[in-house]
Amino acid sequence: MLIWIALALGAVFLLMGGMRAFERANITTIKSFATWVGILGGLTAMVILFLTGRGGIAMTGLMVIGPMLWGKLRASQTPFLGTGQAGTPPPPRGKSGWMSTEEAMQVLGLKPGATTAEIREAHLRLMRTAHPDSGGSDWLAARVNQARDVLLGKRK
Repeated sequence: MLIWIALALGAVFLLMGGMRAFERANITTIKSFATWVGILGGLTAMVILFLTGRGGIAMTGLMVIGPMLWGKLRASQTPFLGTGQAGTPPPPRGKSGWMSTEEAMQVLGLKPGATTAEIREAHLRLMRTAHPDSGGSDWLAARVNQARDVLLGKRK
């Protein structure tokens, strides 16, 4: 039993050392990873308990971990892949595939008649939080960039 504990602790230290790879990851990714590590560690402990003849304790633990595992599995099945936010449909597009000027104003939080300087300032303000390196999403950053391009007339 002591060797199993030592192996488990070694695995935890190895995983914690691997967390360095998440320096540039957003907080949602790190939370999800930590949750999966906890769930898989709990399932491993349940298997060990069952194999060592403590099936009752293993079943009790499985009743605690089971709903968490089920919730994570259900949440990971997103019907709209590649849309930025899990489970959210892509925004409706116009005939050209670009957002309208009114929609771009709304995305940047501007009023009609905004100057070029105001558009650039709103874009920079939003990109500080929307950029994936700052904990935002690719989809949101793309929307903010597209809104800026629509308002500044830089359609590609």
